[in-house]
Amino acid sequence: MINPTLARAARRIFAASAATLVFVSAGLAAEVNVYSYRQPQLVEPLFEKFTAETGIKVNTIFANKGLIERIEAEGRNSPADVLLTTDISRLDQADHMGITQPAASEILAKDIPAQFRDKDGRWMALTLRARVIYASRERVKQDAITYEELADPKWRGKICTRSGQHDYSLGLIASMIVHHGEEKAEAWLRGVKANLAGKPTGNDRSQVKGVFSGECDIALGNTYYMGLMQTNDKEPEQKQWAESVKVLFPNAGDRGTHVNVSGMFMAKHAPHPAEALKLMEFLASDEAQRVYAEVNFEYPVKAGVAASDRVQSWGTLKADTVSLTEIARARAKASELVDKVGFDDGPAS
Repeated sequence: MINPTLARAARRIFAASAATLVFVSAGLAAEVNVYSYRQPQLVEPLFEKFTAETGIKVNTIFANKGLIERIEAEGRNSPADVLLTTDISRLDQADHMGITQPAASEILAKDIPAQFRDKDGRWMALTLRARVIYASRERVKQDAITYEELADPKWRGKICTRSGQHDYSLGLIASMIVHHGEEKAEAWLRGVKANLAGKPTGNDRSQVKGVFSGECDIALGNTYYMGLMQTNDKEPEQKQWAESVKVLFPNAGDRGTHVNVSGMFMAKHAPHPAEALKLMEFLASDEAQRVYAEVNFEYPVKAGVAASDRVQSWGTLKADTVSLTEIARARAKASELVDKVGFDDGPAS
């Protein structure tokens, strides 16, 4: 017959040994879980290098939409440590949903300029993309422009753009509200509407195609689309579209060009916060900033890290320094203005 005292002692020893084995196993297989709106080919090379340098494995889930909502629905059981996304609207949305937590790091505070991160570290930018003017090389002689000028009647019937309700458009309109106030921003938006070549439709590349075909003389678009078109071997006609336009950086002579971002945040219930912070700091490092921005045809957010040769060939970016938090807070009003002036109905409405 087994001695009950010895049996209990054996169970305690076994339990302690098992716990030690689990702890050691976890230590040997450190990991971090990333939810990413950014495509695998854009971020996996960076994750591989991070793992090689730190020994921390990166597990990823990729999706075009729904990841923020998924983290909220998962609640305390969410495996997400870090989320990578585009557009300040998603970062601000996540913060308002209460699914972020401060990433307390002197490295991040030093490497990422204040206007491109939440003051408490609840989100931060990684790269910048500028909202620029694609202008016809043949029909537009000027080499400088302002956003305010887009409402000038001289552009009547000559502007192409995507829907005013798209995130990219709302960001620009929100920036006009921040800089000029709601009343002047509305008047400006009505002026731009009157100058449209037709109803806003399509994506940013469609607008450049419109300039190429002669439908319009200037178009609003994000800078990185120029890189995507210039390197598109599968659809070489897009290289012709890109060749037909020059990039004008609005307000380069005063406040600077409106920028949006790709960014990241640490999830509120991150199961691996230490590893998550290491990954976030890595993504803000010089080398990661350079590689990440080059692959995406974007601008590094960290000062002193140069953009790729291709991106620099489009011209010099002087980024608007207004806080992205202010712009995010003005987006709802921007959306209201788009509907109020009937922007997406086109110029004839």
